[in-house]
Amino acid sequence: MTGTLINTGTVLLGGGLGTVLGGRLPEKMRRTVTMALGLVTLAIGIQMSLKTANVLIMLASAVLGGLIGEAIGIEDRLNALAERFSRLVEGEGEGATAARANFSRGLVTSSLVFCVGPMTILGSFQDGLVGDFSLLAIKSMLDGFASLAFASALGVGVVFSAGVVLIYQGALTLSAAWVRPLLTEAMITEMTAVGGLLILGIGITMLDIKRLPVANLLPAIFVAPVMVVGVKVLFG
Repeated sequence: MTGTLINTGTVLLGGGLGTVLGGRLPEKMRRTVTMALGLVTLAIGIQMSLKTANVLIMLASAVLGGLIGEAIGIEDRLNALAERFSRLVEGEGEGATAARANFSRGLVTSSLVFCVGPMTILGSFQDGLVGDFSLLAIKSMLDGFASLAFASALGVGVVFSAGVVLIYQGALTLSAAWVRPLLTEAMITEMTAVGGLLILGIGITMLDIKRLPVANLLPAIFVAPVMVVGVKVLFG
């Protein structure tokens, strides 16, 4: 859990600094920061998604995962959770509704960026299996700078994403001992590619091109290894 605790700390620190600095930045500068983050997020998503060895597996995983996510209502549940946190932080009254919307966006967007990706999965497994948190330490540095930038543009909701990082990465680390032997290199490759698709969706949303319910696609990451097994059984 050492790597996850370090990662949680850097998100808290970066998010806290970004929240303080964000109010002092002109609106144009904050929009520019968000646009730059969106472009970089798109680039990362493209890079990750191109790692797929079978685009049909990626397609099927995204479709099935999206259906599962819609049935569960992950996006709505995350937004509801974000609103509860927001009510505690922002309170009620004039301007509170807009503040809650921005809080929700900051929490959901940053949580997805920090928790979706190969470094999260592989780093948590490495930390849980052999106690080597070096990969998560690198991720922690990246997330620290990213949380500062996110918070300066999206506000205090980014700080609360540290809790999501702690729970999600901590759960992966604790379960690594029995999950890792079940994953092949091909499975991890397709999980990475599907994660890239989700990152692309985040970038599109950040750039205000189209609002996408990316959270509902999260199950696709876990559908991907199942699809790899299915293809191997059917086609050898």
